[in-house]
Amino acid sequence: MVVKEKQYVCTVCGYNMVDYYPEHCPFCGASKGKFITSEECSSRFRVESISVNEKITRLNSVPALGLEHAAYRIETNGKAFWIDCPSCFDKNLKTMDAITFTHHHFLGASNLYRDFFNSQVRIHQLDSHHNICRGFTFDVTFQENFTELGIEAYHIGGHTPGFTFYLFEDVLLICDYVFFKETGMRFNPFGPQEETRKCADIIDEVLKGRNIQKVCGFNYVADYTKWKKKFNYLLNMA
Repeated sequence: MVVKEKQYVCTVCGYNMVDYYPEHCPFCGASKGKFITSEECSSRFRVESISVNEKITRLNSVPALGLEHAAYRIETNGKAFWIDCPSCFDKNLKTMDAITFTHHHFLGASNLYRDFFNSQVRIHQLDSHHNICRGFTFDVTFQENFTELGIEAYHIGGHTPGFTFYLFEDVLLICDYVFFKETGMRFNPFGPQEETRKCADIIDEVLKGRNIQKVCGFNYVADYTKWKKKFNYLLNMA
């Protein structure tokens, strides 16, 4: 693959900078001494695929690349979709038809995957114009909830204006709207807290009556029953 523009990756958080080289990372503020080129990133890191179930695979850079969020590959009806994108570009991965984002904070190397695999990149319109998206191309900026080949997308806002979560069969893909551990749960502290709490009620409403088994988060895959118990407690306490 020929890279059309120079690209750098912050090793502290995993943010990709396309065709510019700032003094500090636009996302985490790390100095440019912590940046490496995308080519160096690809030589030092790879993307590991871990099965969640028969149709969903978790994708993460190995070794861990900063604060990078996990991405998830969904295979359905002969097509492959990614929910979010790894920070490291790994051309050895299987092709995908589309990369669809929960929000704009971690766009990873989506531009490189888009070019190499001729894939479509999608994000909610409200997140598409943020300065953090500089250098990235979006083929689709959706505005409404949608369903495609069994993948359901729900825009809720809150953490970011365009934050969107996804459901596929019995799996909830929620990224980092909440931070979850066995010891408890809290709302993502980076963003408008009042709005984040308010929009969580939308999540709760969508989940009612669903037969969900697993939750795919930004750094975990959890049993839904345990996750929902903590989510309910969080809603009642916040």
